[in-house]
Amino acid sequence: MRRIRIAETGVRFSHGPHWAHLRAKPDKFGVQFSAGPLMTDPYFKKSIEYNFQGEPFVFDVAETLFSTFEVDFGTDLLLRTLASTNPKSILDLGCGYGPLGIVLAKKNPKAKVLLLDRDLLAVRYAHQNISKNNISYATTLGSVGMEKVGTEKFDLIVSNIPAKIGDQAIEEEFILKPYAALNPGGDFWFVVVSGLNRLIPKIGTRNNLSIKEVKKRHGHSVYHLHRP
Repeated sequence: MRRIRIAETGVRFSHGPHWAHLRAKPDKFGVQFSAGPLMTDPYFKKSIEYNFQGEPFVFDVAETLFSTFEVDFGTDLLLRTLASTNPKSILDLGCGYGPLGIVLAKKNPKAKVLLLDRDLLAVRYAHQNISKNNISYATTLGSVGMEKVGTEKFDLIVSNIPAKIGDQAIEEEFILKPYAALNPGGDFWFVVVSGLNRLIPKIGTRNNLSIKEVKKRHGHSVYHLHRP
């Protein structure tokens, strides 16, 4: 059996009132996700509890995903820093098991929310965690960067940018393409580890983008980029 790459599948899931207890049918590659519990999944590690502004969340996590001990500091810092202005559409770029997108979906119940990751296992767990936290009208998508997003535009894009994908990939896939996918008046909020602070201002300068560092704490920096 050949390995299936995210870029080949473009697997996408929707949540709505009639989807909560349905099992997804296999796509043409035979990939299937279940809306049922992941407790018997061989990748399952544990469930993480997280509280944001008095709202409790629970996330199932897999052994090989990022930050499986607890919701990582960078994600928490970004959530507590970003200033949301009632967006109607939200993209969580590189969603992992889904904490950023799910918390924002809960806080913006009228928004259309897309959680995207290149890791198919992360997409599976984000999909499960959407149901686990009773989120409606959110979708998950397997995509390398913005590849499968197409021409869709967003009022708010958030990302905990991975540090080890290389400078060019960060610039093109996690700064320039998300910025291009913003609606006029939209906002891109992202967090990086402090080692990338050497890079982010340079990206802003050479692309004539006003990327503002909003907060720096415990080895992480939160940046904001507004599209006029």
